[in-house]
Amino acid sequence: MKTVSLQNQLIKTSLISSVMVGSLALLIFVVVSVYQTMHVQDEIMDEISDMLLLSDLTTSSGKQIDELSEQFDIQYRLKNSQLVLTQSEGFPLDQEPHIFPNDHQYGFFWQNHQLWRSYVAKDHQANMNVLVIQPLEERFEELLHSFAAYILILLMVWSLQWMILYFLIKRQFKAVHKLSKQISAKNAEDLSPIKFAEFEVRELQPILAQLNYLLKRLDNSLKAEQRFTADASHELRSPLSAIQLRLQLLQRKYPERAKELDSIQLDVSRGIQTLENLLLLARLDPEHPEHLPKTYFDLNAMMKLLLSDFSTAIETKKLEIFYKNILIDKKLDIFANEQLIYTCLRNILDNAIRYSEANYSIHIKLDDDSDYINLTIENQGAGLDTEVLERLGERFFRVLGTKTQGSGLGLSICKKIIELHRGRITFAQSSIGGLKIQIQLPKTI
Repeated sequence: MKTVSLQNQLIKTSLISSVMVGSLALLIFVVVSVYQTMHVQDEIMDEISDMLLLSDLTTSSGKQIDELSEQFDIQYRLKNSQLVLTQSEGFPLDQEPHIFPNDHQYGFFWQNHQLWRSYVAKDHQANMNVLVIQPLEERFEELLHSFAAYILILLMVWSLQWMILYFLIKRQFKAVHKLSKQISAKNAEDLSPIKFAEFEVRELQPILAQLNYLLKRLDNSLKAEQRFTADASHELRSPLSAIQLRLQLLQRKYPERAKELDSIQLDVSRGIQTLENLLLLARLDPEHPEHLPKTYFDLNAMMKLLLSDFSTAIETKKLEIFYKNILIDKKLDIFANEQLIYTCLRNILDNAIRYSEANYSIHIKLDDDSDYINLTIENQGAGLDTEVLERLGERFFRVLGTKTQGSGLGLSICKKIIELHRGRITFAQSSIGGLKIQIQLPKTI
């Protein structure tokens, strides 16, 4: 889904509205200017024709006609019947056009590759007629300059308006950005309401009211979950431990029922382990690694200790372990929570061993760079589908058909522990056929 910036949309909408209004104003200006120019120039042509018909051309009127003709590039010809009495210098028409026979008639005609405006006036008593013409190019030359200046001013106004809109709207959106920062700062430990006094934008008030209501509900839900976790820890663990103790007593009292009791004991142990895993998941909070107690410890030594702890299971299945450490003679110190990292690596190794067939191999590689420690654990097997790989790490997700018991929480716990340490865990198909787990942990957080 494409996201849009409300700030940019407001600027864009305001600017488009201004451009539309400015363009409409330009269109009106063009229409009015063209009409006024045509009207004024036609009035001048009419005045020249009247002066030619009514005045003595040898007097000052003749000079005035020449001045108007030169100023507005107006050409004229005065005739008495077929005799030319006078005409302007450089009159372009050799023959009288027959398209304007009526008196006081304005029109257009095409001559010498340009459009001309014409006016015909007649004095029937004196049997005289005058033809006044003017190229339209002369009429609109100055007008085009005015249009260009107007458009330039519009562009400057639009540019200035864009800058003003940008800074004003950006300033108004400071309240929204401030609200966004306050929302981002909220976490499980700070779900206090956001104060209305800090935001004077009226449209934000309903949003803030609903947001504060949501924060309150979330705070109540988290507190209820914490209470449930504490109650479940006490109410569920104690009965299961008591059942496990009584099963041990029954095994001693009725050794002939050992097989049935062992099966029940296994189910109870699985229930206890599932409960402990759930409680561990509930306690982990990947948003606050700074609150996690951490110490420096040797990860290489921890891996060797874990392999020693699983030595019996490894020997039982006759598994072959390949442990590669480029710093085998050196300590590989990491600043993290030792107990949680131990739990994470133990779960991964336990999975690798339990899901490996007899006589298979497990490959472990441990190395580091300037900032991170990289751990890779992969086992030999039949491989996993892409859909399964994408779901690994989800709570209670287990691969069907493995004939191996589990709660589906082991990898979920590992994933959360790695996230808590600002690390990265990935699941992929191993080159030797099974599952490949890669862990990247920062040396310090």
